[in-house]
Amino acid sequence: MGSEHQKLKLLYLMQMLYEQTDEAHGLTTPELIEGLAERGVDAERKSIYRDLETLRSFGLAIEKLPTRPVSYALTSRTFSTAELMLLVDAVQSSRFLTRRMANRLVGGIASLGSCHQEQALSRNVHVEGRITMQNESVFHHVSTIHEALRQRRQVAFRYVKHDVHKQPVAQKDGRLYRETPVRLIYSEGCYYLIAYNEKHESFPAYRVDRMQGLRLTDTPAVRNTAIATFDADAYSARTFSMFGGATRRVTLLVEEPVMSAMLDRFGKDVESAAIDERWARVYVTVTPSPVFFGWLAQFGRGVRIEAPSDLATEYAAYLRDILEDYA
Repeated sequence: MGSEHQKLKLLYLMQMLYEQTDEAHGLTTPELIEGLAERGVDAERKSIYRDLETLRSFGLAIEKLPTRPVSYALTSRTFSTAELMLLVDAVQSSRFLTRRMANRLVGGIASLGSCHQEQALSRNVHVEGRITMQNESVFHHVSTIHEALRQRRQVAFRYVKHDVHKQPVAQKDGRLYRETPVRLIYSEGCYYLIAYNEKHESFPAYRVDRMQGLRLTDTPAVRNTAIATFDADAYSARTFSMFGGATRRVTLLVEEPVMSAMLDRFGKDVESAAIDERWARVYVTVTPSPVFFGWLAQFGRGVRIEAPSDLATEYAAYLRDILEDYA
């Protein structure tokens, strides 16, 4: 028996239990002895029982399963099988990940479970309309932004959008954007940097996958009350597709079949008052924009802007302009 291998006996046991067992699958004492032998370690039954007890004392949830013959398993991990499945689904559904990045992450998540759980996690999840971005710089950008937030420094980058030929076109004639990072927000399958623009005293949002050459600068981040009191949850609730601008208090007349969609968008605590069994008034603060009007339009006559009247007029004009294109 190699003395070096014998020193690793407990670690090998822990590795086998971690990789090959879970609450539904165990290893018998002969299987544990055989696994150790394959790793160059001799063991007998009594020593296995002592070692298992040592691992329990260390804090591992090793239990005896009611199988014939009796088997032993690691029955509790950082994540349950269901939680690992949720993580895998979230990764595979993410639009900003390339397929290669998604597959690599899924492999890492699957390794947190047993080999039996890994088989279940390796199934392909179909997400209707799933579109993956082809920009692996997102990971680097996210890391850089976190570092800028930690060091309280501004970032510089070029920002691109696509022309009718699907080619990226740098905005502002390719000039650098220099912004104070405030928060990273994950919304509708994409990462957004919420920044503070000192010139306009506003909080613009930038799609992280549309940034080019993102880097830290030596310029200290702006610090003021507006940044210190920035509410990311409120920003996300009132902003549609991160379309920024001034906010307005809006009263919506909402038909009963559409109320669930209102709660999905604004949360169950949204202020509302039932008018009758069919209609309710819902009071929200939003950033009016074409994206907001497009969101309203999907509900047809199920949602109407009651106030302010000028916004209702603007929405009607938005719909008329669309109809004129089809006249």
